Amino acid sequence: MQPVIGITTRPRAITSAAGDSHAHTLERTYFDAVVRAGGIPMLLGPVPQQAVATVLDRVDGLVITGGGDIEPHRYGGVANDELYDMSGARDEFEIEIAHEVAGLRFPTLAVCRGLQLLNVAFGGTLIEDIPTEVGTAHRATGPRVYDGHQHVRLTPGCRVAEVVGSDDLMVNTIHHQSVRDLAPGFTAVGWADDGIIEAIQHDDPEWPLLAVQWHPEYLSDVEDAASWALFDALVAAAASRSLV
Repeated sequence: MQPVIGITTRPRAITSAAGDSHAHTLERTYFDAVVRAGGIPMLLGPVPQQAVATVLDRVDGLVITGGGDIEPHRYGGVANDELYDMSGARDEFEIEIAHEVAGLRFPTLAVCRGLQLLNVAFGGTLIEDIPTEVGTAHRATGPRVYDGHQHVRLTPGCRVAEVVGSDDLMVNTIHHQSVRDLAPGFTAVGWADDGIIEAIQHDDPEWPLLAVQWHPEYLSDVEDAASWALFDALVAAAASRSLV
């Protein structure tokens, strides 16, 4: 039986028959990557805190997606003009779901903002804007999102390295924020050449969590083997859980 993979959505304004509308959206690359790996995607929009456990009862694995910044007051950050697409409802939903999946040791793939969200949910902080503070650029656009143009070094033997079969990767980079201080219980296991954290893992070896700052859903679209391996591992862990 194919496992059901919940994928968190991103609030965006769209144009509909009624004119400008608010919608819960998802890049098709996430959907396609889960389907290719053998999972059944289910889109998850924000629900009240008390309903999160019920949502997780309906799925076997989870993707916490990228896109949009986390409200800075949630990690003691400072607002600036570079912050964009913030949503209090999304933050609250995903923070609650982060705590639930950690307690359940739920198969989880956290991508870009998803990695940052996990860090914030458990008490970590973020660099509000990398170009301003560090002086380097990580926010590619256009065709470059499908291209492995940034070097990432992984800790040998870490969960991500074991899944992708290498501790040296070329990935894409589509973000302007990153982890500053790690939350208790998490360890950095991947770095860009400028020192920006690119992968983290939880200290609980029984939690099948993969958390990366890059976007494997785009690279999966161009048949990148490491990106395929990340989604394959998520779906495999979800399939095993669904059998229990």
